[in-house]
Formats: sequence, structure tokens, C-alpha cells
Amino acid sequence: MHNKETPVIGFAAYSGTGKTTLLTQIIPLLKRAGIRPGVIKHSHHNFEIDKPGKDSYRLRTAGATPVMLVSAYRRAIVTEFETSIELSLADQLQAFDHADVDIILVEGFKSERFPKIEVHRPSLKKPLIYPQDPSVIALASDALMDLPEQIDLLDINNPTQIVQYIIERFLQLETGC
Repeated sequence: MHNKETPVIGFAAYSGTGKTTLLTQIIPLLKRAGIRPGVIKHSHHNFEIDKPGKDSYRLRTAGATPVMLVSAYRRAIVTEFETSIELSLADQLQAFDHADVDIILVEGFKSERFPKIEVHRPSLKKPLIYPQDPSVIALASDALMDLPEQIDLLDINNPTQIVQYIIERFLQLETGC
């Protein structure tokens, strides 16, 4: 799944497997390689991006949507959905600003079809995702595993290897990591 020619790669796993931890290791390595990553994270929980009592919170709860909060350091846009909606990655990619990113890393949306790296730790006793999801192209694990030929095995404890894989597979660049 691409939007405006920006490559998109997902990280899919059951909760507690270490998707966010892995992404926090991968992102600085991508940046060091001169690649500007953006992230879309799917949350199954309601969340507040701003805090009660702050002006942006008061403006949003008064009914403004979207609300953009801007400083010299960052920008946040909060959009309220009138009713609880079924989120699609395609809709989120359309709303995402692609101007300053070279690749979009997606955490979650595991039931959607787009290229994904499955994050799997056998010790957690969770089932594998790839047998039911043909869009899984690689498995990042902390154990050696027999995989079908079309699924690449990556070492979850070697983020440099995972970054090299992403760069070569999605950005068609030579790696110097």
C-alpha cells in the first residue's frame, strides 16, 4: 500500500511483543542513514493527546475539529470523529502529511493487507500471524524458525539488520549501516 509514492511497511504482532520497542530502535538508525521516517500507530484505546485545562483541550471539547496546536518545535493536529468509526489504513495514509517523509512505518492495522514485518517471540506462546496473513513478508524473532521461502527471517535483537532489510526492500538503496 503506497500513498503519494511513499513506501509503507507495517509491524504486526500481539500486544506486549515489542513492536514499539523495536520501532524506537529502528527509527534512529533510519535517520542516521538519512531516511526520514513517519509513523502511524493504531490504538485500540481512547486517548487524549492534550490535557484538561489546556487551551487546545478546551477548544476541542468546545466543539472545534480539527484543532492544530503549533509551537516553534512541533505541530499537533487533533481531529474528533463524530462517532466511533472503523479505522482504515488507507484513510489514515490519506490524512498523513507525506511531504517530509521517505517511508511510513505502521504499528498495528494487522488485519489490513499491506507489507508487514511480523514481530514474534515464541516464549510468549502467541500464535503466528503469517499463516493467515499473506501480506507478512518477514518475521522478526528472537529464535530461529523454519519459515516458508517467501518469508524472510530477521533477528529482532539486531535492529541494524532490520533497517538494512527495509532500506534494500522498500527504498532500493545500498546500505552502509
